[in-house]
Amino acid sequence: ANSTAILPQANSTVNPPINSTPGQLYGHPIPGASYPAHAGFTLMLVEEFNSPIDLDSDPIWTWSDGGLTEGQVRFQKQNILFEGGKMKILVSSTPASNPQTCSHAEVADIPDKPLSSGEFRSRHNIFRYGRYEVRMKAPSVQPGNPSIDGNFISTMFVFRDAKYKHWREIDFEITGDAPGAVTTNVLSADNTDRWKAGIQESRRVTAPNSRTDFHTYAFEWLPTSITWYIDGAPVRQKTGGGVPIPDMSGKVMMNMWIFGEKYGFGGSEGHNNVYPMESEYDWFRFYKWDGETHYPCAGFGAGCLTSDDQYLSGNNPCDGIPQIGTVYGKEPCTSACHR
Repeated sequence: ANSTAILPQANSTVNPPINSTPGQLYGHPIPGASYPAHAGFTLMLVEEFNSPIDLDSDPIWTWSDGGLTEGQVRFQKQNILFEGGKMKILVSSTPASNPQTCSHAEVADIPDKPLSSGEFRSRHNIFRYGRYEVRMKAPSVQPGNPSIDGNFISTMFVFRDAKYKHWREIDFEITGDAPGAVTTNVLSADNTDRWKAGIQESRRVTAPNSRTDFHTYAFEWLPTSITWYIDGAPVRQKTGGGVPIPDMSGKVMMNMWIFGEKYGFGGSEGHNNVYPMESEYDWFRFYKWDGETHYPCAGFGAGCLTSDDQYLSGNNPCDGIPQIGTVYGKEPCTSACHR
């Protein structure tokens, strides 16, 4: 990742993450860089992906062992790569390596999947009102030919974990059905683990070619509105009515997955897919809304989390986060950590 230094900024570091001091950045910003300001928001977290992040020990980020019911991939840590100043998420035709049936991220048993991929996510439900920005590039379905359409869903989103009690989600989804195919979504539901009509409001937006160049995708989440941006220009705004604007904290997530064999979403020409296929992330930034008084917790830790924030919030069997709670009265499945 690259960032233009405008003014020197003290107390920026690359590794390890910065300590909890007011006015300092967390994550792994570029030393000496000054980042863009946005009125009403305060920059708190920067990930430049210039060096590998240890997803088993980082205090903010980890990996998912999940896999969507409707998808063909199982997530694993090995498919999240850090190279060339980018984070890359790789979809491979090689299935996940020795996956355990139980997924801590999904809090459910997952059947075998033919493909593997990765999901980069925050450890805790500590993100709420603010501005979320990512500079990313979607994959080409076939190497060297970005004009061929296929099937993929490449993302950046906030998701409340676990969805069994409170499903809350705001996202960008870049899909394989056209070079500029981008969908914005907001979801809100309670006591359900399956998608159904009425819990989601989606809108396809006009976007540049997402496969040939990096573009900046951002959304501002406030108590009364959500505004989505591409390359700094607003492309959608949601206010009142319909699906409620989420008011609970969530996790930041970035992943790529392939829909089921019927390719019901993400592009109908999945038969064109050639693997491996990778999406690239140049950087991520989080600006806290100045009116937010609770999240994130100090130092991006877990000190301010409520019991509901910690409900079944494990990500993988190695993250050390206990699975607190039940799934409709039943104890959650468990799996063992194998590193």
